[in-house]
Amino acid sequence: MVSETSFSSYNRSPTPKFCNSFTTRIFSDVAGDVTIVVDGESFLLHKFPLVSRSGKIRKMVADAKDSNISKLELLNLPGGPQTFELAMKFCYGMNFEITCANVARLRCAAEYLDMTENYREENLIERTEVYLNEVVVQSLEKSVEVLSTCEMLPPIAEEVGIPSRCVEAIAMNACKEQLVSGLSRLECDSESTELRSGLEWWVEDLSVLRIDFYQRVICAMGRMGVRPDSIVGSLVHYAQASLKGIGKCQIWNPARTRPTSGLVENDQKAIVETLVSLMPTEKSSSIPMNFLFGMLRMAIMVDATIACKLELERRIALRLEVVLLDDLLIPSVQTGDSLFDVDTVHRILVNFLQRIEEEENEDYGYESECLGSPSHGSMLKVGQLIDAYLAEIAPDPYLSLQKFIAMIEILPDYARVIDDGLYRAIDIYLKAHSMLTDNECKKLCKFIDCQKLSQEACNHAAQNDRLPVQMAVRVLYFEQLRLKDALSGSSGDGFLSQRISSGVPSAAMSPRDNYASLRRENRELKLEVSRMRVRLSELEKEQTFMKQGMIDKAGNGKTFLTSLSKGIGRIGIFSGPAGGKRHKNGRKSRGADGKTGRSRRHSVS
Repeated sequence: MVSETSFSSYNRSPTPKFCNSFTTRIFSDVAGDVTIVVDGESFLLHKFPLVSRSGKIRKMVADAKDSNISKLELLNLPGGPQTFELAMKFCYGMNFEITCANVARLRCAAEYLDMTENYREENLIERTEVYLNEVVVQSLEKSVEVLSTCEMLPPIAEEVGIPSRCVEAIAMNACKEQLVSGLSRLECDSESTELRSGLEWWVEDLSVLRIDFYQRVICAMGRMGVRPDSIVGSLVHYAQASLKGIGKCQIWNPARTRPTSGLVENDQKAIVETLVSLMPTEKSSSIPMNFLFGMLRMAIMVDATIACKLELERRIALRLEVVLLDDLLIPSVQTGDSLFDVDTVHRILVNFLQRIEEEENEDYGYESECLGSPSHGSMLKVGQLIDAYLAEIAPDPYLSLQKFIAMIEILPDYARVIDDGLYRAIDIYLKAHSMLTDNECKKLCKFIDCQKLSQEACNHAAQNDRLPVQMAVRVLYFEQLRLKDALSGSSGDGFLSQRISSGVPSAAMSPRDNYASLRRENRELKLEVSRMRVRLSELEKEQTFMKQGMIDKAGNGKTFLTSLSKGIGRIGIFSGPAGGKRHKNGRKSRGADGKTGRSRRHSVS
């Protein structure tokens, strides 16, 4: 068996005296008879020990027209002069070390020099093969180290199969580690921090590999059954090590240009596209959302392929309901465009809606349409998320009305139980874009359903001079109906009955149309139930004010309705700093407070 740290020549000849300058003479007492030039560096050597082990040098000497040839040149020798020096030491029987750092270069140089068993037993090819088979492939760390040295070697390394053997050895040893760790978890306490910290120690080792070798390793691991979560952990670590800034979630990029040079950008582009292609496809593998968004930001910055960006958007859409607001605030890299990449978020939302539709079509029945169904719950969460996102991007002075409206109207009606978040976002947009015409304001405000506004939002909207007059009239009208229902004890049953009766399918419809109609009706029913819950909460608040009004009636002599009106007017999470008084100038007053801003978490006052 070959030692890991040293290599001893099998020659029995006495070790020659080694001069200080190997490139001048290898023997101090015998003059050399041939000079070999390797990449411009000359070696004064002796023909006999070289031709006895190297088939290439033997052939070059034999083919020379001049039998007394004294100079040979070797072109493109793997490893260069340093590796050739080690190979010549082997020919002269001198001791030197075979290590993980030089074994690949030595093996390629031996192949280049044709140092096979045909010329001498235990020649250099055999010696390096023994080291590779008995030392390197038995260890994951050593296989990674040898594989990394192959990056600078010519294609001859692939011909002798060094990278392929290292790749298979890494994957096989990772599987062994996985099995050992699984058995250890059965025998040890599952809460052992010492055990858990060493389960995937090889993840960090792989980050030194070039992206093409890393891709081959991960593909081999997938074929051999390495856990998807381990592969995901390796992908995350490799991205953090090779993509500068992947771990920094910067919202603003004032320069709005790609900061890296062309060469570095191309390298990062290849890394991003490769890592995305290596992501496990198993649904059980949970890829961190911050990693997906980080990769999406990098893909946009380095201008990765459309397929790469679409794949990231699709994966994000699969779990959009758990996304955080800050993740969606993707900065735009296009000059002159809005500060945020609204188009990307819009495509993610389209993918999410397609996913919901597919899930509903798969569950061809009514069980999935209940109030607590996963798809309906996900839709409500995404509706709240998008309303918050709209409020964040609304102050952007470069955000066009078309993009803002496109983000609003893409969500279906049942995605919002109440429209308070939508109203807040539209109000912020109107405040930041004071130059909108009356028609544009009307077009924007038509998306607000006054029946889905809470008492606080209605109270604010009735006094909001930024809204069109028609909007304020609608709000006041529905407030009167709500007050009338509250006084009469009605809970909106008539409106609900009207909705139900309008959704009954006709007998002339096809079964498919009947099912679609019933599903729409079911959605409306769920939405109405949610609305009624909100209305019930509002009625409880109003009842409290009624009681307070009746108590104050005897003391101040005011009527009950006056007291109730002022009580409702005091509900003010949407109230402005001026006490909620409405200006008489209407739209003209918007110019005074229409300053744009880039601060986060804006109020609507």
